[in-house]
Amino acid sequence: MDSDDHRLMRLPEVVRLCGISRSQLYRMVRSGEFPAPVRISRRAVAWREKEILAWLEDRPVASIPVDDALAISPTSAQRC
Repeated sequence: MDSDDHRLMRLPEVVRLCGISRSQLYRMVRSGEFPAPVRISRRAVAWREKEILAWLEDRPVASIPVDDALAISPTSAQRC
């Protein structure tokens, strides 16, 4: 087994990588929609990197309709 198979990620890294809030992450863990953490000490948990990456791969990719994408031009974004 490769050492990368055992890499653990702490909460700030998981939140940053997945783009969801801490509270949403724990709600999803409780409902079974997100991988559960593993206990690494009495007061600390972490997530298996391979499980987080697999979860991200299974997520649908959001797309912007072409009409909406065309409405966002560099010049209109600078005016905001």
